Amino acid sequence: MAPGETSFLTFRLRGTVPAATGRALAAERRQAQEAGTDPRRAQKQFFAKFDAVLDRAPIGPAYFDDEKMAEVLAGEIMMLEETGFVVHGFATLPNHAHLVLHLPENSDLSFAKAVDLLHLRTGTHCRRLVRPKLPPEAEFWQTGWFEYTVRDEAELTRVLAYVRGNARQAGLPARFQEWPYVGPES
Repeated sequence: MAPGETSFLTFRLRGTVPAATGRALAAERRQAQEAGTDPRRAQKQFFAKFDAVLDRAPIGPAYFDDEKMAEVLAGEIMMLEETGFVVHGFATLPNHAHLVLHLPENSDLSFAKAVDLLHLRTGTHCRRLVRPKLPPEAEFWQTGWFEYTVRDEAELTRVLAYVRGNARQAGLPARFQEWPYVGPES
């Protein structure tokens, strides 16, 4: 993400997608791109399938079912605004989170460092809350994240509608469709 860009991000808890499923989806994306599919379209198709796997939660932790942990993540996301980012919206689901972030023009902020810090801070705090369930050497977040650059206002509107409706679409209880699980209206 470069200054002046808006991105849609998804990051997930460690161990929430079966490795074979992740490899199969990545192979499908490569095949689509090699077949001449527009790279953005291939990326969207990959994401839709990947997010559907996360929504089904076939394996792994669902730490954000716990309200205290969901509040930790929501609070840290909102803290990004204090560093200069614009948080257009976010959703916290049991095993992953979606975030729509804008890095203002003329910014000297580092997007990667901000997300790494978000992972570090939430992981450290949440690890204390799940200490009996999570060994000290275990990772909290899966390394990396899915990122999709939002090109214009129309796409931003569609992405925010997706983020805000994801919990409902995934069949989660009403509490996941409200604060602290779903972030601010832009």
